[in-house]
Amino acid sequence: MTTPPERIVVVGASLAGLAAAHALRERGYAGRLTLVGAESHRPYDRPPLSKQVLRGLYSADTTLPCHPDLRAEFRLGQPATRLDLTGRVVECEDGSRLPYDRLLIATGTRARPWPNPEEAALAGVFTLRDRDDAERLGAHLRTKPQRVVLVGGGFIGFEVASTCRDLDIPVTLLVRDAVPLAAALGPRLGGLIGEVAREKGVDLRLESAIERMEGAGGNLAAVILKDGTRIETDCLVAAIGTLRNVEWLEGSGLEADAGGLRCDAFCRALRADGRVAEGVFCAGDVARWPNPHDDALVAVEHWGNARAQAETAAANMLAGDASAMRRHDHLPDFWSQQFGLTIKLVGLTEGADALAVVHGSLEERRLVAAFGKAGRTVAAAAIDSARWLPAYKAAIRERAPFPPIEDAVDQPRIRVQEP
Repeated sequence: MTTPPERIVVVGASLAGLAAAHALRERGYAGRLTLVGAESHRPYDRPPLSKQVLRGLYSADTTLPCHPDLRAEFRLGQPATRLDLTGRVVECEDGSRLPYDRLLIATGTRARPWPNPEEAALAGVFTLRDRDDAERLGAHLRTKPQRVVLVGGGFIGFEVASTCRDLDIPVTLLVRDAVPLAAALGPRLGGLIGEVAREKGVDLRLESAIERMEGAGGNLAAVILKDGTRIETDCLVAAIGTLRNVEWLEGSGLEADAGGLRCDAFCRALRADGRVAEGVFCAGDVARWPNPHDDALVAVEHWGNARAQAETAAANMLAGDASAMRRHDHLPDFWSQQFGLTIKLVGLTEGADALAVVHGSLEERRLVAAFGKAGRTVAAAAIDSARWLPAYKAAIRERAPFPPIEDAVDQPRIRVQEP
């Protein structure tokens, strides 16, 4: 039986960190609780940043509700810089040292910067990950730039493209792959979203990349593509992925690298030799954990997982011993709104080798599609048909054979295809 904690430190004051803090108090923890955040803002909601905030429907102040009895000390704008596992101390940028009995690492991710620092420094070159990014980009969009160039074929790139078209701003979207969104939705559904984007006026250029940017007086003026095409623009958004915030853990002895911080099924952080780091837990986008639904280590940058994993970690931080801990069993889910469509996804599509449209059709652009991998159902995606997803969510959890739920009511003849 371990000694109950009296001092808990949460490094990362965003969704996962705040969710863990609330869960700790709800479970009766009455000791000292400190949240350390690299940003100066209180914990806020990120999904609206690329949608309502850029459209001007919301302000960038999407602060998350905080229980009035949380009794937590927020140390904002002072990122953690070092972890001493032996001494059980977190060191911060201002030189302060925070001792802990339990530690939750929930440092999340940041936008991957444009690789050329000189080009990245041009006025008019943006990334979009945090509240400050959204404020800067939103203010620029309100000036009605002549054209926005988006780089990246993921959901953020497409959501920003959709927002720009809603604002009647010309958009060129550069995707290095032959099919957009293929990593998340597979080539069939990714190709469908690409078609919709083009119909909405997006200049979608596949298998395209930037050779260089041109500036004038410190401002972005144009981009030159690798095929020699020159596009005049005063606004570029680099939506080229994220970096996990693990640099401060270098030398700590934890197993942390570009893929995230390794933790076990109980959200306990692991040392480089595979042993559990006593008293240290992990949650959210920074965590790399064994997903029981995919039999693989995964790092999931989804709202639902951040919250669920934080709550599991909080419960286990207060558990008397390992036998009382619970496993993190969240089935990853995700949603996106773009070009008038609502896209929802459950499960993990990576490695899927088959696709079946099980409700609706690609032609109607209203459907549910199931993804198969080695003969079992691993994921399902819905386009404007989310009410059907719960049945397929259950099939994924049960590791049901693929295709699932054959001959259901309101279901077309299933056509199994390459994903």
